[in-house]
Amino acid sequence: MTTTRARVFGESIARVGGLARVTGAQRYAADLKLENVLHVKLLHLPVGHARIDAIDTSEAPAVDGVRHVLTAADLPQPVPRFGPSFHDRPVLADREVEYFGEPVAAVAAETEDAAAEAVRRIRVEYEELPGVYSLEDALAEGAPLVQNPELRGDGPLARTNVLREHRFGWGDAEAAEAALVVEGTYRFPMVSHFAIEPFAVLAAVRDGVLTVWSPVQHPFVLQRVIAEVTGLPVTDVRIVAPDSGGGFGGKGYPKYEPLVAFLALQTGRPVRLVLSLEESFQASRRAACRVHIRTGFDADGGLRFQDIEADFLIGAYADIGDRVVSKAGYTATGPYRTPHVRIVARSVLSHTVPSTAFRGFGVPQLAWALESQLDEASRRLDIDPLALRVRNLARKDEQFIPGDKPADGDWEEALRRAAEAIEWGTPAPAGHGRGLAMGLKSSATVSLTNAIVRLHFDGSVSVLVGTTDMGQGARTVLSQVAAHELGVPVESVRVVMGDTSVVPFDTSTSASRSSVFAGNAILFACEDLRTQLRAIASELYGEDAAAAELDHRRVLADYFGPSRGELIGVGRSRARYLPDHPLGGEPSFWEVVAVGCEAEVDEETGEILIHKLVTVSDVGKAINPQHVEMQDEGAAVMGLGHTVMEHLILDDRGVIQNLGALDYRIPTAKDLPLELVTFMVENGDGPGPYGAKGAGESGILAISPAVAAAVRDAVGVTIRDLPLTPERVWRALQTRGA
Repeated sequence: MTTTRARVFGESIARVGGLARVTGAQRYAADLKLENVLHVKLLHLPVGHARIDAIDTSEAPAVDGVRHVLTAADLPQPVPRFGPSFHDRPVLADREVEYFGEPVAAVAAETEDAAAEAVRRIRVEYEELPGVYSLEDALAEGAPLVQNPELRGDGPLARTNVLREHRFGWGDAEAAEAALVVEGTYRFPMVSHFAIEPFAVLAAVRDGVLTVWSPVQHPFVLQRVIAEVTGLPVTDVRIVAPDSGGGFGGKGYPKYEPLVAFLALQTGRPVRLVLSLEESFQASRRAACRVHIRTGFDADGGLRFQDIEADFLIGAYADIGDRVVSKAGYTATGPYRTPHVRIVARSVLSHTVPSTAFRGFGVPQLAWALESQLDEASRRLDIDPLALRVRNLARKDEQFIPGDKPADGDWEEALRRAAEAIEWGTPAPAGHGRGLAMGLKSSATVSLTNAIVRLHFDGSVSVLVGTTDMGQGARTVLSQVAAHELGVPVESVRVVMGDTSVVPFDTSTSASRSSVFAGNAILFACEDLRTQLRAIASELYGEDAAAAELDHRRVLADYFGPSRGELIGVGRSRARYLPDHPLGGEPSFWEVVAVGCEAEVDEETGEILIHKLVTVSDVGKAINPQHVEMQDEGAAVMGLGHTVMEHLILDDRGVIQNLGALDYRIPTAKDLPLELVTFMVENGDGPGPYGAKGAGESGILAISPAVAAAVRDAVGVTIRDLPLTPERVWRALQTRGA
């Protein structure tokens, strides 16, 4: 083991922990065992909006084994409210139920059965109230207000259901002239994250420290929120985040953790809550969206203006929904240059499950509209869809959003590779069609990651970092960075994460940022170690030794002697806060994808068979190519879900009608494309280690418009509402040409 760096980046080494996951040995949050634990069950009402008149819990304690019953009246008053951005969500429903699934009471008992029986014995007197369950309902004049205006402050929107309105743009979109104007409204449904692992939260108080176990993606955000609602100092709150069994954004921000924390504090016992799959559907979702867009083109297909109005249905509480709206709205024009732009993006409250982050962070909703418009324009201008996009794509180093980061990749290369992969420009078989689409997402803006790297006396390495591994393979990639930088076998590196009492602060595990920010922090920490080793070598062996290849173990043994010892390197990676920037800071990189699709449509049934689906992501440099490929494949399949089948169905009382695996369809092996292909563009032009950019979300961004374009090419129908279910396609075919 020497300071010579062996190249381990760019290689598809086996995933750390992969065997445990596929064999079932992996221990997830719900697998954790705490002694003397109480089991928690929740009470929900079968309505979307109601006023709570009274809660009678008197019968619940009679159940053998029940130790505690909690309602809003048993919490500090006023009931603590929380959220990552807006403190609007109560720990338990406070006088009103604002969405179907909001917990009204909780029971902690010695067994799950006892807790469930006690919940059944709680009687709630309530009056069902009119609710708003769609964008049309929420924005209608005189609509019931989802949130009390007193919680909203004195702003002009306080007495509306619009939480925030974001305006972006440049030039003059209203005055701009164009040879062709394409206009339309596009709809994207509510969908569930549907992680295989259920939501599970445990909490216990030990030696004055409140510990919460949760598969949360952002442990330090949860630590801050728990400290705020309980009134404890941050030092007395510890978050342990076991690797999750699927998150996709749904486990990013606090949901039930504050409730479980209060139960642990009030009972003095460890407590455990595991939601059913149906309850998980009521915990989070992706925001539904309606986009009205007018796009102007000159005669040769050049973009003249884009006028975009997007309304996102974010649910009863803000969660991180408004950040989704602002960040996605800011990049609503995609990877294209447009001289005149007006964007209005609104986050709209409703009596529905609160939306939160979801892979793609609002971009799939907007890319659906934008890319569909480009295809419609190509038909009306009689210009090839590939040529139209190439004509308008931002070139490398071109500033396509005025005043912001220029294009940081050769995006045309990605688009042409996607087109080539589906044999664009050649005749398609009968009944088949082909489509192309692109997607662009802003990466992390304001951000901070710290890393500590410990070089032990035997040459092994411990990496302490605050990011989490939620399935993207962060442990593997980060161990590759450390191994390369320190010249040790990757098997000698152990990455420690997921415990706020052990690892240093990290902003979040989101925005495809881990490889860039955590990777850079580890790289800097390793450089710190190498600097220390060089200084020690000079001290021990003379100045000439500092530049020589050195055995770590020999240097440490000679320096520390029989007591052994270790060296500690510290690194920090930061994207600075820019108060005048619309998003608070520039994107660290642009995450861009090109998608190609070949599909066949059965005109008798409306069923779509996808023969080939191709994603080409601009990744800068793949530290582990197989990891990138797997992430893009997973993202593409997830994108197929909301494209052809997934959508939450609500009745007129706001009750979700398709809870759970039987009634809510997600893609299975039978629904996969006959051929699924992923490619990467690697030009080493990213800000991360070795020129890497973040990856993993890009694969989902533009699946819907590519599939819809292929359907249009195959059978000549334009559909503007997702999902493209067989019924919806069949109905469009019945009115074809009307």
